[in-house]
Amino acid sequence: MRSRRLGKSFVGSCLLVAMTLMDSPVLAQEVEALRREIESMRKQLQTLQERLQAVESRPLPTSAPAVAQPAAAPPGTPAPTVAQAPPGSGLPSLMDLARPRQPFALYERRGPGQLLFDIGVSGDFVGNLTQSNVEKGQGGTFAGRENRYFPREVELSLFGQVDPYARAEVRIEAAEEFEDGERKIEITLAEANLTLLTLPFGTQAKLGLVRNRFGLLNEHHRDGLPQIDQPDVLTQFLGEEGLRESGVELTWVAPLPFYLQALAGVFNGDNDIAFGRGSLRNPLVTGRLRTFFELGDLGAIQVGASVASGITSEDHRNTILGFDAKYKYTPGGWAHPLFTAAGEFLYQIRRVDVFGEDQDGDGVADTPDETRTRRRLGWYAYAEVQPWRRWAFGMRYDWTEYATAPGHQWAIEPYITFHLSEFLRFRLAYKHTEGNTPGCCTNAVGVGSARIKDEFLFQSTFILGAHPAHPF
Repeated sequence: MRSRRLGKSFVGSCLLVAMTLMDSPVLAQEVEALRREIESMRKQLQTLQERLQAVESRPLPTSAPAVAQPAAAPPGTPAPTVAQAPPGSGLPSLMDLARPRQPFALYERRGPGQLLFDIGVSGDFVGNLTQSNVEKGQGGTFAGRENRYFPREVELSLFGQVDPYARAEVRIEAAEEFEDGERKIEITLAEANLTLLTLPFGTQAKLGLVRNRFGLLNEHHRDGLPQIDQPDVLTQFLGEEGLRESGVELTWVAPLPFYLQALAGVFNGDNDIAFGRGSLRNPLVTGRLRTFFELGDLGAIQVGASVASGITSEDHRNTILGFDAKYKYTPGGWAHPLFTAAGEFLYQIRRVDVFGEDQDGDGVADTPDETRTRRRLGWYAYAEVQPWRRWAFGMRYDWTEYATAPGHQWAIEPYITFHLSEFLRFRLAYKHTEGNTPGCCTNAVGVGSARIKDEFLFQSTFILGAHPAHPF
């Protein structure tokens, strides 16, 4: 009985404490705040459900309603008049042209862990076999690297979209070079540039270190050339590396019924073979017009004209004009062209210093120093057939005058290409070159002549990772 009384007393005490706490103002405030929060959440949930129901009740987009076709008119009834839109109503206004274009839709958001650019590695190795006198005179196609197998260009490429308005590319290159009588591996920044894609009037701008789009082949990397070596006229007029300059290049595609691209560039003029001034106070200025025509079942043709004008290291003007054409024929259903033919013509107008000559051998110049204009020209043409996906056969002919010295040379080069895959290629070529000036075609002072030379050339090229498509 005593335990029951104690239990009842304990329960009564608990109830008394609970009632006391319930009556306290602090607990009442907390309960009221909790009630308001629950009520607010209930209202938010109700609003969200109403919005969801409104979205689900919207009709799905449908195609444009079909236009009712008029009933067939009885015979002899005149045809109804169809209203025509006023001519020129679809042409953009001047303000439309001046307004920057919309960003490219190709730029997409990337997920976590994905790179915002592409990475690729290409390797281009070249072998050369020739006569001993050509090696001594360092007069081969690859001067100073005769009878060697060497890395001509191993390239690391980083490229991709910066944002919807621009893209960028960076290329770091390693190659075996011959300078100052030594062969060594050099690592250089080959290209680093930014392209603005959406400028007014449909223009684009490329800024930075670029391979100039001068002529047909200058913009190609070494692994993208149609033959193992570049044509002789490009080497004579622009050097083995071609035009690779720092500056800005503008591109514009004319709003015409046919394709017409115009380019204009302003650069430092660092190329020491053709220019060499290396200053924007006397810049290298380039320009190019390029058009393209589809010939239906007969293939396609590209035609271009280029100009480059700058100041040489001797403070004289040098202007080079170029004209090029390229034709491709691809049968229906083929993934590669069956026949390709191309050619380019360069004409140089260059002022040079000519020093007086000692004609009687007394050690005193008998003619005065003067400045003369050297007009030089050169050209090349090649043709290639690819009857099978893996095999291609071609031939190139070169004829060029020397940029500043008298005389000229010509060469013929048949070659075979084997594509093991899209990313691995081998080439074999034979090149015969003849110069018409005794003592010409050599880079070693006082060492023989390489006027006539025969060379066997071998090339192996591979690609790892991403690689941009080559131009047409």
